[in-house]
Amino acid sequence: MNILVTGGAGFIGSFLVDELIKQRHKVTVYDNLDPQVHIGSKKPYYLNKKAEFIKSDVCDYNKLKKIVLDKEIIFHFAEKVGVGQSQYEIKRYVDVNIGGTSNLLDIISNNQTKLKKLIVAGSMSSYGEGMYKCVKCGLIKPDLRTEEQMSKNLWELYCPKCSRKISPVPTSESATQNCNSIYAITKKVQEEMTMIIGKAYKIPVVVLRFFNVYGPRQSLSNPYTGVCAIFMSRIKNNNSPVIFEDGLQTRDFIYVTDIVKACILVMNSEKANYEIFNVGTGIPVTILEISKILAKLYGKKILPEVTNRFRKGDVRHCYADISKIKKVVGFRPEIRFNEGMKLLVDWAKSVDAIDMYDKAENELKKRNLV
Repeated sequence: MNILVTGGAGFIGSFLVDELIKQRHKVTVYDNLDPQVHIGSKKPYYLNKKAEFIKSDVCDYNKLKKIVLDKEIIFHFAEKVGVGQSQYEIKRYVDVNIGGTSNLLDIISNNQTKLKKLIVAGSMSSYGEGMYKCVKCGLIKPDLRTEEQMSKNLWELYCPKCSRKISPVPTSESATQNCNSIYAITKKVQEEMTMIIGKAYKIPVVVLRFFNVYGPRQSLSNPYTGVCAIFMSRIKNNNSPVIFEDGLQTRDFIYVTDIVKACILVMNSEKANYEIFNVGTGIPVTILEISKILAKLYGKKILPEVTNRFRKGDVRHCYADISKIKKVVGFRPEIRFNEGMKLLVDWAKSVDAIDMYDKAENELKKRNLV
């Protein structure tokens, strides 16, 4: 197959490219090498040399058009990532995530192409809070917690109908998307655009809503790359990881090679066409647990600093219901969290990434995000 991976020099995209090459597909990587992700806008050392590389931006309509027309499969992973950053770089996020996708869809719908399937990276951020269950009222999809509630250190959520405390449950694809950031909105719009055009022109499309992806090749120079890199920075420098609220908020962390596995499965399955899938593990992990695992992996007796402060817009719990992707294409995540974290730390040590961590953490401090 002749395959295009936009954003293919990035964290997830590069692992996907490796697997596609391994399976003897012809692969083109289309990536602008954003300096926030790739220091000095240089091609990363891990970029597969058997793939054709095109340095360009999805916002460049004419260049993108030249690459798209002869492709049979497109993985559209090019995007601006970062919830916090999207709140002050609004135009850039909309231009790239929505504008770039509109370019791709416009090209596909107005030209003769060989396209057999389009697979787009969605995001769990579009859910906002995850799903909960009330013992009296049943399933609840709550709004974000109010500042008034969090100012009283009342971290958990309460039923909007009977005021009882509610318990988190897995979030399915049918859950309401309550976006709480510009980034989340762009991802929601992106997947809706893709589905509408795919169905209108009978082009099979698939949306994969990625949960919290981690692993080697994460951009440690990017201050919005995630909690793991920031915690690694502090522990490496013998500082306590700083944790908001009480540290018991949960997320669903999935190792990057399991994401690739899901991508390959939906690419090869007609049953996946025109479907939206969660891609996670279905296992919630607390932020406090992450800090303890990392301290242990670095061999340091460092306890986290639990601040009991909050950040406006943070969700409390969100983890994936992956029953749909299991049933439709047989997806099963393989890498356990402790195993994946060890692989991440070993890689970070091997590339001597501490200067990258420090840069990331300093940027977050400027924005009052740590």
